[in-house]
Amino acid sequence: MDTSDSHEIIANETTPLVPAKGSKKPRTPLPKLQIGILLTLQLAEPMVSTSIFPYINQLIRELGITGGDEAAVGYYAGIIESLFYVAQASAVLRWARLSDRIGRKPVRCMCGFLNGNIVVTKTMMGELTDSTNMAQGFALLPTAWYIGSFIGPLMGGTLARPQDHWPALFSGSFWGKYAYFLPCAVAACLLVLLLFMMSIFLEETLSTKRRPKFTSTTVIISSNPDGESLAQKSMANMPLRSLLTPAVVIPIANYAMLAFLDVSLIVLLPLFFSTPTYLGGLGFGPASIGSCMALFGIIDATFQAFFSARIVDWVGPKRLFCASVSCYAPVMAMFPIMSWILRVRGEVDHAVTFALLCQLVMAVACHIAYGTISLFITASAPTNNVLGAINGLSQTSASVARAVGPALATSLFAASKEHNLLGGNAVFVILIILACGLRWLAWQLPDEIQDRERMSER
Repeated sequence: MDTSDSHEIIANETTPLVPAKGSKKPRTPLPKLQIGILLTLQLAEPMVSTSIFPYINQLIRELGITGGDEAAVGYYAGIIESLFYVAQASAVLRWARLSDRIGRKPVRCMCGFLNGNIVVTKTMMGELTDSTNMAQGFALLPTAWYIGSFIGPLMGGTLARPQDHWPALFSGSFWGKYAYFLPCAVAACLLVLLLFMMSIFLEETLSTKRRPKFTSTTVIISSNPDGESLAQKSMANMPLRSLLTPAVVIPIANYAMLAFLDVSLIVLLPLFFSTPTYLGGLGFGPASIGSCMALFGIIDATFQAFFSARIVDWVGPKRLFCASVSCYAPVMAMFPIMSWILRVRGEVDHAVTFALLCQLVMAVACHIAYGTISLFITASAPTNNVLGAINGLSQTSASVARAVGPALATSLFAASKEHNLLGGNAVFVILIILACGLRWLAWQLPDEIQDRERMSER
């Protein structure tokens, strides 16, 4: 055995993701500036994609494409809400593979114009953290998402039809003709500001492309850096098919199903809120819908920021993920329960409000699953140089699910109401069954997260 003080530390693909329980390492401090920039950029996607939710149903009614049929609004709302994720699914994997070759920052700058950079955000978070602080880092991503989910609906609901809210400022004919221009313009301007901030302050994290001055939480010492760089580039160019092992596919399948159920919930909430009470909805207007969804977002963000990582450490990733996804079935069941309460009581009173708050609490519990499944996906990558590809595969799967989810969920909602299927509740029964399927799929995850960072000495 070599007893010299100098050891070559290398990472290999069989390295376990979390150290043995008896040898727990001290937590590495997070690189606050870089992660702060990532979290700010993470606001973009939910802010833009959810800003239309408060007014999309009203816009469809005003366009007259349903011919006055309230039950048919859901069909068109679902198609529009799906288009964002159709575009993302078609491009995100290519961006992810490109980031493994040329670096994370240039790809973020390029795809930032198209807002397809969520996959690079997750990849960079995986490279900025190690096994001791990964749960803490990934718990912050949903926090930023839900802050964006708070800003988006609030912005959309408040700024839609500005001539109704501030007639003195928006009295021109333009604002009457383009009543929903203002929230779209504000969202676009914020995206441009974020793009400039990213291009100036964000640093590269891919080891083969970053500048020497960049300091990371993970240090790799090698006596042959050129050979190591060549090996990493070779891994970055490996075929996607070779990455589709059970260790990779099972977390991705869980993420895709989670994304489907979650986006179905997100699009059904404003549709259910805006549906007239005689059809089983709550009959809310755009401003009320925006306020309700903003409340969902801010409570979610607060909980994720202060409690999510601690609960992961306390309960464990797999048990927490299983418990979290188990909440989707009762969350979906709350929709027909609120309809029943409204029919019995005849108005939206404290009983309906209490049921809505119960749904909110369970939805917050559901969303803990996002930070947890990200740990499994990141851990499944054999090396950092294919982490972009694996995150690309997972995000493509999730984007397909999010593209199908809104159209399918809202169409099922419309069909359920139009044909009175299961008392107008067929859509919720189907989603409850799918939630049970996700609960089974969650049990297929590995019991422990492997640690990619275990080092071997020679």
